[in-house]
Amino acid sequence: MIGMMNSSALMCKQAWPNLLNLRNLPQKDKVVVVMGVTGAGKTKLSIDLATQFRGEIINSDKIQVYKGLDIATNKITQEERCGVPHHLLGVIDPYKEFTTKNFCNMASLSVSSITDRGKLPIIVGGSNSFIEALVHDNSYHFSTRYDCCFLWVDVSMNILNSFLYERVDKMVDQGMIKEVRNMFNPKSKDYTKGIRKAIGVPEFDSYFRAELSNSVDIETRERLLKDAINEVKINNCILASKQLEKIKRLINVKGWKVHRLDATEVFTKKRKEEEEKAEEIWKNIVMGQSTKIVGKFLCEDNRKSMVYTSDGTASCALI
Repeated sequence: MIGMMNSSALMCKQAWPNLLNLRNLPQKDKVVVVMGVTGAGKTKLSIDLATQFRGEIINSDKIQVYKGLDIATNKITQEERCGVPHHLLGVIDPYKEFTTKNFCNMASLSVSSITDRGKLPIIVGGSNSFIEALVHDNSYHFSTRYDCCFLWVDVSMNILNSFLYERVDKMVDQGMIKEVRNMFNPKSKDYTKGIRKAIGVPEFDSYFRAELSNSVDIETRERLLKDAINEVKINNCILASKQLEKIKRLINVKGWKVHRLDATEVFTKKRKEEEEKAEEIWKNIVMGQSTKIVGKFLCEDNRKSMVYTSDGTASCALI
């Protein structure tokens, strides 16, 4: 979400300073879950919602949980975080395995800590298997302790695929190849553990080995580099397609009530370099709809409703 995050840094104002302590509500604590395929805008929406509703973000991306490879894994930068606390982001040793059970343990502790402090937990990431496990694992009693609001940032795959291709080119310009080269181990071709599983790491193996070989000419090296970059682009699109199918399964098979937010027009305008129009559509459609959905979700206790003031701030209040 490198390109999508710039405008979010301008929205760091806390718009909900009077939000009632969620622990005092006579009902289950509230959790917002932001889903979507890679590149669709989950990160941007999570920051927008966190600044609006005094939230803290819990990363549920199984690759971004590792330390390192910030460019290749597309981690949100400190500046882009807008001062919002993040949990489970870049905290695990890159060479260790991070399992579903590990995620459930750490995420459940983070959710509990956030709600204890009267803040709103916002779980965001593309690893829907992690989210599903957390919600349905009886060991954590998650569904009996928390009410979840599921938001799905959706973008037409034809439009999104073009964006994903362009995003990889931007990553390359920002130094992704050098970053991944530092992770390269010529003694091992095992890319099944830790952060080495990340898209953008195994694809460059042949190219890096060619760099170390005196028998490979420059022309061959350039071809291998081009092939590796193209493979990263293709694999990102394949990942997005798989993630979309998982979200549809959660809706159609598991019966999850998920609020779909269509961000296709935002990306269409961005491709036409109409940045102002893209941001306006984001605010009015994606952010606007999600704000109403989350606001209603937080105050669905019949004795409370939203109170809006002239400056745009809001809070849950007794009626």
